Amino acid sequence: MFPSFSSGDNSSNTSSEEKFSRWKGIFTKALIDVQIQVHNTLSSRDDAVEFIEKLMFRLLITLCSAQPHSIEDVDDRISKTFPDPIDKWAIRDAQLAVKDGKKNNILLPVDKIQPLLKEELGFRVDYSLALYIVAVLEYIAADILKISGIYVRNIRHTEITAQDIRVAICADQVLYDMFFQEEDMSVVVEDEPIRMEKMTYEEIVKAIIVDETQYLRDLNMIIRVFRAPFVELFPRSKDLEVIFSNVVDIYDFTAKLLSSVEDQVEMAQDEVPLVGTCFTDLAENEELRVYERYVEDMMAPNGKGRLNALLMRADVTEYLKKAGNGFQEAFKYVLPKLLMGPVNHCLQYFEMIKALIIASPSEEDRIYLEQADALLQAHKALVERPLGNIPKRKNWDLSLRMHAQTRSVTVQKMTEIQKSIEGWDGKDMFQMCSEFIMEGPLTKVIRKTNAERYCFLFDGMILLCKPNLRRMSATGPSSEYKLKEKFFIRKVEVIDKDDTDDVMNAFELHPREQNVSIILQAKSFDEKTNWMAALVSLQTRSMLERCLDSKLREEEKNHPLVPPPADEYVFAVEDSVENIIFEENQESQYESPLIKGGQLFKLVERLTYHMYADPRFLRTFLLTYRSFCSPRELLDLLIKRFDIPEPTLSAAAMADEMAALKFREDLKRFRNKYVKPVQF
Repeated sequence: MFPSFSSGDNSSNTSSEEKFSRWKGIFTKALIDVQIQVHNTLSSRDDAVEFIEKLMFRLLITLCSAQPHSIEDVDDRISKTFPDPIDKWAIRDAQLAVKDGKKNNILLPVDKIQPLLKEELGFRVDYSLALYIVAVLEYIAADILKISGIYVRNIRHTEITAQDIRVAICADQVLYDMFFQEEDMSVVVEDEPIRMEKMTYEEIVKAIIVDETQYLRDLNMIIRVFRAPFVELFPRSKDLEVIFSNVVDIYDFTAKLLSSVEDQVEMAQDEVPLVGTCFTDLAENEELRVYERYVEDMMAPNGKGRLNALLMRADVTEYLKKAGNGFQEAFKYVLPKLLMGPVNHCLQYFEMIKALIIASPSEEDRIYLEQADALLQAHKALVERPLGNIPKRKNWDLSLRMHAQTRSVTVQKMTEIQKSIEGWDGKDMFQMCSEFIMEGPLTKVIRKTNAERYCFLFDGMILLCKPNLRRMSATGPSSEYKLKEKFFIRKVEVIDKDDTDDVMNAFELHPREQNVSIILQAKSFDEKTNWMAALVSLQTRSMLERCLDSKLREEEKNHPLVPPPADEYVFAVEDSVENIIFEENQESQYESPLIKGGQLFKLVERLTYHMYADPRFLRTFLLTYRSFCSPRELLDLLIKRFDIPEPTLSAAAMADEMAALKFREDLKRFRNKYVKPVQF
């Protein structure tokens, strides 16, 4: 838990506030750049940047409190104060960022933070140590902005606010433990957007892109976090298909559909993007058939049986324990729920098409959509048949995402629960939690006699209540339940319990700060599975999300961005002593390489560099360029720089669906990582 600017003794608060008033604004521009780096389609409001800046100052004070003289001292402080597993990831990323003593794409201003370190520590620190501390700060800032951006996209907003960051942190156990464990932090969840049938055609298309992008992340979670360990342990086993079915084909289908819709949006420019042909193509090519096999496999008992059998093997157990705390429980309870996500998502495609038909402004587009709808009815029947009368599952059942309900619905539900509980005091439920998860009866196992409990689970706490059998009194009706125990999710450990002759279908809540444990028993195995899935999801989702991000970064690192061919685009020519000269004895506080000279095309490339901005070089160039080139010459080069040739794929290669899909993904990455930074 890091020192707060709003809690603790008054002298400490005053000192911290004074520091913040002096330091305010130092990180502002860099934090905006970090936000663009992790979510380049979103923006940040001023209050969001200021809120994160305060958190970074608190983190800086914490790291300095141990008077570090070396990187090892900082690592020791991180290990003692950061929750698991973010301590290991922060150290690893910081070490990679400052590898070989270079400032590799670090955005926070080291030269401005170094004096703060001297002020806080009372002695001057080496640049390498300052760089390392800054790398830690930037990793945490990027982590906060990443989860906040995911939340903002889920509620279909385009701007990150301070309130969004609070909600995201409250839902993330690791970050909450870092910054607000001992504070009373209230959150307010904003309304979600209006329902699809009330949206315009363009809004529906944008919503489809957001949903499919998040759905791809869910599929990535299944494939890269859960499926990958089995691929490593049993590379040739048929168990992969038995447990995960053709989930990789589902991913390919989703990526292709998303790419197709995004292409239509890009071609439409300022007009309404018409996507009817996207759905007609997938219907005519029967591409939705991938879901028929998937649904059939998921509804069969074989997959769950093989998963449970493999999880009992000693080598699998050992592997998952090494992977991190909570991984084994996540594989047992969270994975089966995640695997049901594509089943529900498939049914949403039919709803999307109907909503587009109603809202379409074009008669031709409406005809395409109606054709797609008619062609897909047979697939719909084949998909729905194995499901039978299974009820539609809740969001938490299917995904690790945070789902914001309509504000009025959230408040109304929590207010009703609060009114039904006798003995509730303190803040209202909706001020402490942002999501209601589930409710139901459980039995509290006690030595002499068991006690019936009715439990309410929220994203932030679980309530154990006693049913009030005397609902009427002389003064009128009394509350339906009496509050017996309340536990915050972040402060309890959920422990699975094996069945015994005396107790079956049970699990244990172990408060971390108390030497007690509560054993709760469900009426059936399915009920226990639902409770465990919800509880384990809440406790592990931040760890799983970070694990996925780490794997995606590693994959991106192993497949670096390929620039345009140098013979077609002069600005893609590699740096050499013949075309650009850097300062050799550069002062360490400078954030980007100092340029001594170079050929004109190389200088123009650095003016609009895709990896980082260099305001210092920009100012120098604009003050001096007339001495070595004319304004017209510079303009011509800037026009050529803007006209970036995109990668192409041969017709033969395009015929290969997998090659074409990989090409589309690479092209999308090229546009985001290379074209946009240069042109905008």
